[in-house]
Amino acid sequence: MKKYISRFMVCIAMVVTLAIIIFSFCACSVEADGSSYDATNTKAAADRLQTNQPTPTDIDYSLERYNLIRRAYWVNGQREKANALPCEIAKPLGYVVLMTESGSVVGKFTVDGKVSSLNSFLTPDSEYYEYSAGEFSCRNNWIADIDGSYGENDNGIFFFTIDGKYVEWNGTYLYSDIPFEVDTPVVSFKEG
Repeated sequence: MKKYISRFMVCIAMVVTLAIIIFSFCACSVEADGSSYDATNTKAAADRLQTNQPTPTDIDYSLERYNLIRRAYWVNGQREKANALPCEIAKPLGYVVLMTESGSVVGKFTVDGKVSSLNSFLTPDSEYYEYSAGEFSCRNNWIADIDGSYGENDNGIFFFTIDGKYVEWNGTYLYSDIPFEVDTPVVSFKEG
């Protein structure tokens, strides 16, 4: 029995040694190509910039979250709560022009606060994101939105006007914090 255990241990040692040699050759044989070099340099540059210009951690109030909370009340039939929601900072005024793809003006509004994306959310849509070997994990637990629904929103924007109205738009728009005028362009063509 000792003879078999001894041979088994020798085989294990040989397999481990062989694995170490193979991994050593594999590691040494990989040459850095230009794109790997560029990726490494780009990551180093981004790390340096993030160190020199870190993400601010002293923002105490988010107008985006304020808009999302206000929208959650509004689209779920609680407009009184939406309009009465206090804001802890002075909301800026913005100006938006909604346009068609051809450039015709659909509407002009004064925005109370800011324009927000319909794809901004107060909570994540899942517990974690796992991606491995080209596949998303089937064990991820999806989280419902605050209204109990799942899925995604249309692409677009939403905002509130200064008189408390709610507007969603999924087209082209121009937004600024300074008032401006945009005339409706006239599009014409000749057949010929």
